[in-house]
Amino acid sequence: MIAIVDYGMGNLRSVENGLKAIGVEGKATSNPQDILNAKAVILPGVGAFKDCMANLEKFDLIDCVQKTAQSGKPFLGICLGLQLLFSESEEFGSHGGLNIIPGKVKKFQFSEENRELKIPHMGWNQVKFQTQSTLFEGVPDDSYFYFVHSYYVDPDDKNVVAATTNYGGDFVCGIRKDNVYAFQFHPEKSQKLGLTLLKNFSDLSQ
Repeated sequence: MIAIVDYGMGNLRSVENGLKAIGVEGKATSNPQDILNAKAVILPGVGAFKDCMANLEKFDLIDCVQKTAQSGKPFLGICLGLQLLFSESEEFGSHGGLNIIPGKVKKFQFSEENRELKIPHMGWNQVKFQTQSTLFEGVPDDSYFYFVHSYYVDPDDKNVVAATTNYGGDFVCGIRKDNVYAFQFHPEKSQKLGLTLLKNFSDLSQ
């Protein structure tokens, strides 16, 4: 069973449906023990960084998520679930994150020549893999995935960068640090290739 961290602000149903589509049981839960006992964990996220961190604290899940990420079991962050792993975000001020991945979450800033680009970055865009991983098996480089976000992550250690996308310039859209994977795009909303990525993730827990 894959635990989906429920802190009141995630795209839980779409993640559950994505796992169901590949024949994998996913359980949305806010019970720390269920999360700690799961074979693999997904941290989704939709909304504002500050509010999500406040809800993780409210549900008493911060320590649990940090321990899970450090446990060695497969861990996947999706969209804001990627950003929450970082040290801090500049969204509506400066706010501390889970500090699992040292670095900062920043707002898109476009040059004059790219001023026509809209924020949020929303829709399908190509993803270029920067490292080899079993998670990417069966997913060609430069494949399209679905994005909805106004901020991007900037890790201190560039060795954790697993994937990038171009939107007014290249930005990091995927990281990998040991057992922790996280993506700015939504694999559960990215049709066949997104489901392939989810299946590869679930296979890591076998």
